[in-house]
Amino acid sequence: MIEQEKLMSDNKLFMPFGVEYDLIKGIMKNPDKHLIRKASSMKGHYEDAAALDKIIAAGDPLHYEVFEKNIPEENGHLQFCISTTQPGLVGDECFMTKGHYHRIPETAEIYLCLTGRGYMLMKTKEGDSVAEEMFPGRMVYVPPYWAHRTVNTGDTPLTSFCVYPGNAGHNYGDIEVEGFPKRVYKRNGKIEISAWKRKS
Repeated sequence: MIEQEKLMSDNKLFMPFGVEYDLIKGIMKNPDKHLIRKASSMKGHYEDAAALDKIIAAGDPLHYEVFEKNIPEENGHLQFCISTTQPGLVGDECFMTKGHYHRIPETAEIYLCLTGRGYMLMKTKEGDSVAEEMFPGRMVYVPPYWAHRTVNTGDTPLTSFCVYPGNAGHNYGDIEVEGFPKRVYKRNGKIEISAWKRKS
């Protein structure tokens, strides 16, 4: 197996490599980066802050995780990852990711849902908003300039394979200020997608 530090050949080209996806556990094997977001990482993102505090006090459960390889953050390369959002509720709002724009906003992303069910919430700074359903085998295209967030509406982990330009980067700060214009709830066993206003 080629070690990551040896991926640059003598002629300075980035060397091809392969990586395995564990079909049973739903994780990338031997990732170089493993991002973990627990409930305590999600303050300010859910509507019911008191419900989130109770969940944190009760054990601070995992909300989502991302598995990645080290790939140059340069134009021409492609970043790829496995992203898994856990099932659960904060109050009656479904577990979700923080969501982000790309640091270079004119870059897109593709998600291929591998397991679970949910939605990809997308929005623009101009006020456009779209919710695309996610289920195994469904691909969602996130165009340039659209912020995006994954929401798990099911009872099992929602796992996706994601690909985006090498230099795209992430912009979480604008989401912390703006929020998303839609939220996803599970009430009496039914999924509701509702508009909301950020509390002042």
